[in-house]
Amino acid sequence: MALRGRCGRGGTWVVTQGWRGGASRGSRVLVSQPAGVWPWLSMAPQGWGYWRWAARPRALLLPGAAFPFGFRQLFSTLELAPHICVVGSGPAGFYTAQHLLKHHPQAQVDIYEKQLVPFGLVRFGVAPDHPEVKNVINTFTQTAYSPRCAFRGNVTVGRDVSVSELQEAYHAVVLSYGAEDHRTLGIPGEELPGVISARDFVGWYNGLPENRKKTDITAEALKVLKQSQVQRVWIVGRRGPLQAAFTIKELREMINLPGSQPLLDPTDFSGLEELIKEAPRPRKRLLELLVRTALKPPEAKGADRRAETPRTWGLRFLRSPQKVLASPDGGRVAGIRLDVMRLEGSGENAQAVPTGAVEDVPCGLVLSSVGYKSHPIDPTVPFDPKLGIIPNSEGRVLGAPGLYCSGWVKRGPTGVIATTMNDSFLTGQALLQDLEEGVLPLGPKLGYAIIEPLLKNRGVQPVSFEDWEKLDDEEVAQGQAVGKPREKLVDPQQMLRIIRH
Repeated sequence: MALRGRCGRGGTWVVTQGWRGGASRGSRVLVSQPAGVWPWLSMAPQGWGYWRWAARPRALLLPGAAFPFGFRQLFSTLELAPHICVVGSGPAGFYTAQHLLKHHPQAQVDIYEKQLVPFGLVRFGVAPDHPEVKNVINTFTQTAYSPRCAFRGNVTVGRDVSVSELQEAYHAVVLSYGAEDHRTLGIPGEELPGVISARDFVGWYNGLPENRKKTDITAEALKVLKQSQVQRVWIVGRRGPLQAAFTIKELREMINLPGSQPLLDPTDFSGLEELIKEAPRPRKRLLELLVRTALKPPEAKGADRRAETPRTWGLRFLRSPQKVLASPDGGRVAGIRLDVMRLEGSGENAQAVPTGAVEDVPCGLVLSSVGYKSHPIDPTVPFDPKLGIIPNSEGRVLGAPGLYCSGWVKRGPTGVIATTMNDSFLTGQALLQDLEEGVLPLGPKLGYAIIEPLLKNRGVQPVSFEDWEKLDDEEVAQGQAVGKPREKLVDPQQMLRIIRH
């Protein structure tokens, strides 16, 4: 027997040719043990996609005549429960999962993550003195607590399991794995010891396992930083003050940084008075603060601030790195040669071009902060190496039905967490629209029930959100032991021992 139905926007099938008495002779009913009854149906071509249902694990296929008459009310509505896989547990992954769970009350979402712990750059890419930014972890935790959501950590998609295998197991796969690498300067001497990326530096002091370098825990990173002999930091940008990308909040934090003194050159702002007056309000406030700081640095409380704060920082506008200069023995960085630039055009669209002049700046450490970049995750997934993104239209991967993307791998490494939230919601909306219009491939999908034995056979031990909470409790306990809110764990082997215990 075939049941025909239609689906409202909530995802519930309304039966229009209802169950009448027992099953007809020769029909079959699929019964799941012990979690309920799911019909094996052939749906008419309308509504949410007309899914044929497969049983949950350990299902029994029974003759229709054996199905008792009293169960007819179970078929008054048929619930659609698509299995969706999200790859990446950073903001893009969690916001995508949140949107899917909120707007499709039957969706089942599994979030795969290569790290042992969730939250991506919110955990590993935000400075420790910005806890307010990390508050979104509370929102992501509520998403992870949903009975229709599961975290699968310690699984590297593209190595432990292929995207093709995920597509076989899930109705839709969303790639939200972000931008895991940094862009290079592309100049001579960049390979010298003493030149590192800002991404690796932030990952080191935040405890990202792959960036541990010579220290294992963030307490050691703090110890190293306290012993730092750095006296001056120059922040170099190839364009001018009118094109500065930092925010007024970030500038205020730097100006008021304890134990340091800002160094700004008033000549960098000469001739900009009228342009500052005409700038949009946020840009105007930023520029006015820069000018005030350049002309009159903040006054010290008590004794002379310069005498008490030997450490300084400054902004060098209209400079672009040309070459990293080596020490006499060639063993490490000793300085950097900068091209002096000028602007062509005006406003935020002005382009910096070399003047031909150069400037050598002595330094013992160079941190490159010219952006992140994504890598292809799997040979079967389209990827644009020039733009560093997965080619897509509104989050739908081009030429790959059932495959979606969100976050930085979708649009590039730009914007803040709120930008990623809106972007991820749009991808989730596109996926739900495709479900509703029947765009996605039909057929039974069992999700993680298919992937779990594959991972087991390959020696992969996935980490659940409950496992992560054990680590979280241990971090809090270790922090209390040393008088801190938490002491971040970074050694993967130590983490696994805690989970197994």
